Amino acid sequence: MLLTGCGLFGGDDQDEFADLSTEEQFYRRASQQLNSQNFRGAIATYQALESRFPFGRFATQAQIELVYAYYRNGDLEASIAAADRFIRLNPEDPNVDYAYYMKGLSNFTADDSFLDRFLPTDPSKRDPGRARESFADFSQLLALYPDSPYAADARSRMVFLRNSLAQYEIHVADYYLTRRAYIGALNRAKYVVENFQGTPSVSDGMAIMVECYLRLGLNDLADTSLAILRENFPQHASLDDDGDFIVSSVVTDPTLLYTATFGLLGSNRSETQLAPVARPRTSGSQEIINAQEEPGGQQQGRSWLSIITFGILD
Repeated sequence: MLLTGCGLFGGDDQDEFADLSTEEQFYRRASQQLNSQNFRGAIATYQALESRFPFGRFATQAQIELVYAYYRNGDLEASIAAADRFIRLNPEDPNVDYAYYMKGLSNFTADDSFLDRFLPTDPSKRDPGRARESFADFSQLLALYPDSPYAADARSRMVFLRNSLAQYEIHVADYYLTRRAYIGALNRAKYVVENFQGTPSVSDGMAIMVECYLRLGLNDLADTSLAILRENFPQHASLDDDGDFIVSSVVTDPTLLYTATFGLLGSNRSETQLAPVARPRTSGSQEIINAQEEPGGQQQGRSWLSIITFGILD
């Protein structure tokens, strides 16, 4: 009974490849499984081939096809690991550009979920870590193999990723702006303008910069940014028909009822206005300077008695 039990529980794995004896037979079966979309079976056969014939003539090809099998099976981390292994073991192989491409493609689709096929989702609102890794992988492919047959597709995906990364920064800047964290919003917007030129988000970044400068009372910088916005993006939504900037007057501040009912009840708009809602005539520091000046242009001086008594006397 013990021997029979060992045969029942351990015989399946041993008999799975019992009818295969040569390296070519293993490779043919793995290719057939891959073509018939039996990716799990193909993975097992490729692994068996490599373990039995590590230096055979099909071993290298099995390694690169294993990358694709992992990808199609949804094992994206395993696909990236297999690609890294292939690059490390076969740096001069003609198919090494494919390994770099599959790394980028695996990171590109890592954040996709089942619901993305049916629901309209915005990838720019997700964590940008995978997008940055995918962009770096595709960049490495184009730098090392600019004439690769996969270069055109990688370049197109890089354009999409760059636009998405820029839009992510705008989402963060908008959040800071509604929370009245003007310095944080300004830094995010400046980062988009300086590092993502050519993306559609540059215009939004300029608009956020104008509003942040206005909120902070930096009129000269606001005028400069507004002039750039008018010149390059005259149809932007933040400009009215006369080219004047439209300053936001309300902030997003969802109530507890709004949050608990998933937006069915309550409101997400605060009645507190974002001050100032109009451009100040002068900056705060300039007003202090003007207040200290006499009508004749001379600054008012303090007496020694006032200085000694800290302003209590005189």
